[in-house]
Amino acid sequence: MKVLIGTKNPGKIEGAKQAIGKFYRDFTIEGIPVESDVSEQPIGEETLEGARNRVANLKKYTKENGIEADLYMAIESGMINQMGIWMNTSIAIIQDNKGKESVSMAAGYPIPDEYVDEIKNTNIQELMDRLFKTHKVGQGKGGIGCLTHGEISRIDLTREAFILALVKFINGEIWK
Repeated sequence: MKVLIGTKNPGKIEGAKQAIGKFYRDFTIEGIPVESDVSEQPIGEETLEGARNRVANLKKYTKENGIEADLYMAIESGMINQMGIWMNTSIAIIQDNKGKESVSMAAGYPIPDEYVDEIKNTNIQELMDRLFKTHKVGQGKGGIGCLTHGEISRIDLTREAFILALVKFINGEIWK
């Protein structure tokens, strides 16, 4: 099985690889950088839109370059307000080569109100790099790795989101 993911971020690719590997043994996965066509710091519904755009742009790229795949994956992180609480989460989308789609969301972590405006004006990676004195933390363990003192990484959240998105694909006819 050939799997493509719309990113070159090593943490996202590894999380996707681990998720696929839980259910499929014979597969390859390749990261292809594509645009989300949303803000650098997605807010609310823009997070879902960014993930969908990444899958669409990935499929467009493969069509233009004569590449075929069985599954197309993307994940977009963004800030959402749920029940009056600001959180950072990731939305994962998987589509197969017939257009069947499944969407899921990773666990979200709270964002203190005092940082919401700063994140909206820059992005969460810049805030995390400043607070934790790191450089491009989003390319490695992610902000969640800093916040949980290494207990949960970006790879963990990405794996979780993609495992949940695989529900429609691994349960055959009982989950259409």
